[in-house]
Amino acid sequence: MAAESTQGQSFRIDRHGDLAVITPSPEVESMSENLIQQAAQMVLAPLKADPPAGLVVDLSNVNYFGSVFLSFLLRCYTPLKMHGSEMVLAGVSKRIRELLRLTNLDTLWAIYDSRAEALESLGGYD
Repeated sequence: MAAESTQGQSFRIDRHGDLAVITPSPEVESMSENLIQQAAQMVLAPLKADPPAGLVVDLSNVNYFGSVFLSFLLRCYTPLKMHGSEMVLAGVSKRIRELLRLTNLDTLWAIYDSRAEALESLGGYD
């Protein structure tokens, strides 16, 4: 299926029918809180305007992040949950898995090894 894409400096958003995929770049590992908040607003605007039935956050390009990026994930999750949509994570490194486990956020989102598996779990295909 063809994907509709919008390209930002730090995040890429692809649409696969009624599903969306956010792919952060490696630079989010070192971004300041202010920059992540600005990026989050740009990423969230199209998702709020046209809420997807499901969202995959593909973390395969990111090895680690801190509390600021966790806050970004929660900001993505909250409006989706209110809309009745599901959010899942893909390509999660061992370090990120450990952080999610320590914060109990691994119980909030399903975690898949690949983007394709995550899309399939939401009823879409890559």
